[in-house]
Amino acid sequence: MPLTYEAVTRRSFLCAASLAGAGFYVNKPITARGSMNKPKSIVTSHFDCVVVGGTPGGIAAAVTAARLGRSVVLVEYHSTLGGMSASGLGKSDIENRSLICGLFSEFTDRVRKYYIKRYGINSENVRLCHDGYYYEPSVAESIFNQLINEQGLITVLNNHQFESTLKRNQKATGVVVIDRKLGIRRKLLAPILIDATYEGDVYAGAGAKYRLGRESRDEFGEPHAGTIYFDYRKGIFLPGSTGKGDNRLPAYTYRLCLTTSASNAYPLTEPPANYDPSHYIGYFEDLKQGRLAGPKSFKPGRGYYPEHFNTLVRALSVTDIPNQKTDVNMNPRPLGFPFAEENEGYVEGSWEAREKIATNIRNLTLGLLWFLQQESTVSEKHRKIARAYHLPKDEFTGTNHFPHQLYIREARRLVGLYTLTEHDVTRNSKRTNAGHFNDAVALGEFPIDSFPVRKRQPSDSAVLEGYLYMLENTQSYQIPYRIMIPVKVDGLIVPVAASTTHVAFSSIRMEPTWMALGQAAGVAAHLALEQKIQPRNVDIKQLQKILLQQNQVLDLNRRFSS
Repeated sequence: MPLTYEAVTRRSFLCAASLAGAGFYVNKPITARGSMNKPKSIVTSHFDCVVVGGTPGGIAAAVTAARLGRSVVLVEYHSTLGGMSASGLGKSDIENRSLICGLFSEFTDRVRKYYIKRYGINSENVRLCHDGYYYEPSVAESIFNQLINEQGLITVLNNHQFESTLKRNQKATGVVVIDRKLGIRRKLLAPILIDATYEGDVYAGAGAKYRLGRESRDEFGEPHAGTIYFDYRKGIFLPGSTGKGDNRLPAYTYRLCLTTSASNAYPLTEPPANYDPSHYIGYFEDLKQGRLAGPKSFKPGRGYYPEHFNTLVRALSVTDIPNQKTDVNMNPRPLGFPFAEENEGYVEGSWEAREKIATNIRNLTLGLLWFLQQESTVSEKHRKIARAYHLPKDEFTGTNHFPHQLYIREARRLVGLYTLTEHDVTRNSKRTNAGHFNDAVALGEFPIDSFPVRKRQPSDSAVLEGYLYMLENTQSYQIPYRIMIPVKVDGLIVPVAASTTHVAFSSIRMEPTWMALGQAAGVAAHLALEQKIQPRNVDIKQLQKILLQQNQVLDLNRRFSS
């Protein structure tokens, strides 16, 4: 089973170190989650609500609370806001557009209007934006900034790293963050904290229980839990699927934005640090064995580009977005996929450790691009295709045109008042009411989709361990408010690293879904403040009423596909 931790309040964040030969962790303090061990000064500020994590979920929470009249501070580690949606994930992961509306629909509508105003309604760029669901990273960032800047009650703190959560008795009362540029330590106090980080840092700092890793098959009776080899083509288990729980996490990668415009190209002129072509030679066997072929049938916009089929470029999943740019994912299906296990130690590590791991994955990503474009062992035909794609000059100008946000597909998962499981998000003849909740605050609708957790093992011949893609099994489902509320700690709402099993998180972990949950968190924060109660005691009917007034969808009957 996954390891469950009980963190404690502390001046600095806790780091977990494994006891050799045992299935336990010990908490060991570190001086700070960064290089600034002696901040220059301390500044204390008071707000109605502190939101940590400038992710789409965090932005939705902050904007929603501010629109309801609440003063909000939004804290982000990076210099820009928007999380993955502004860092390379240029196409919205959503199957049924009618099921997630609210602030997310407002975001996509603004994207669409941007492209219409700039290029004309009949332009190719408007067609490629797919009604605002596909976009350039810089456009997403701009729209997010618009939403925030329109609210005079939001204070944004970019370049601030989380240090600790303040707590009195069983209630979180604020956070301490450090300005990464100026070295100023800020104490941000508020009755309500919203943890919108991908990692779940704030609630871990408050001592809330959480899971890290994969449950066993037996813990919740989930068929696809634990160690698994799953044939996604046939939908069947393969030998080696023991269902045993562990502390492994899906691979982290970067989501690239590459351009096909020669005038906007920023080509690689040398390999990245520590470049080693041996990391990628497994793709040659994938090519030989037909694992880089295209699917038998495919839906446009899923990252399939026919000219890449049966070439080494199929190591990437490439989708067109506006302005001669592409959304580029790392294809998790070849056995040569090199990114699994590279995130080990990230979640519980110091900020320095996290940066080191992120840099390594960055170099591994750039190394793959260099390998495909320049390595002499790659055929000239394949290299020519790969050389059509380059980093864009007009994106990520502050990080050498490379995305700033590591794609953290899963980290901590809260232990909340309810744990969402595979049974809640899949079609289940034994539980006909699965996925229906009286305290629903959003809908989920994306297939269970988890990247591999291990590199190729000696006996692997079809799929890497841990990879899941269950398009036919996943249903539309309601998401209960309770998954955002810790079991014991008060003053906290968690819309991103929420309370689910690993399998269920593989469906819920999409930015549109997180924006819907962030919107619900913002409304809940407002109601808790208005009634001077804790988030766990918010009137659900009142919460749902406001969400419906804000054009959010809570009814499963709206099932028609996009």
